[in-house]
Amino acid sequence: MPRYAKLRGRIVEMYGNNERFREALGISKVSISKKLNGLTGFSQADILTWSDLLKIDIKDVGIYFFDSKI
Repeated sequence: MPRYAKLRGRIVEMYGNNERFREALGISKVSISKKLNGLTGFSQADILTWSDLLKIDIKDVGIYFFDSKI
């Protein structure tokens, strides 16, 4: 199961906490929790939106969203 440690770190770096990021995304607490805990996947649209809000360069998307070892 993915841990998304790097993604979680970026959220804190950019927004301070998950709650502020969740508000910027406009999604529920349950939705962000399920995604960050690997219970639901990220769609292409999710990845693009999250990357935009977190200022993740397209070349680095794999590091944040697909490498579960990080």
